[in-house]
Amino acid sequence: MRYQVEVEFHKDYVTVEGDKIFVGLKSRPERGEANMELIKKLAKYFGVSSSQVKIVSGWKSRTKIVEIGSVENKV
Repeated sequence: MRYQVEVEFHKDYVTVEGDKIFVGLKSRPERGEANMELIKKLAKYFGVSSSQVKIVSGWKSRTKIVEIGSVENKV
């Protein structure tokens, strides 16, 4: 399933509202660290492996499109 993700830095939370996800990240947006934290955080939240979470677009943006495979419908 695809979600639109809004990222905010210097926070730590995950909020899902329909097909939008709001995520707070502690990592700095340098060398892909924040994107890796986002993938790990979403994988943990949805109960899937991090290989099932893919950033489809927005690698260098605060607004991203993320695809998550085999979600157990936690929302």
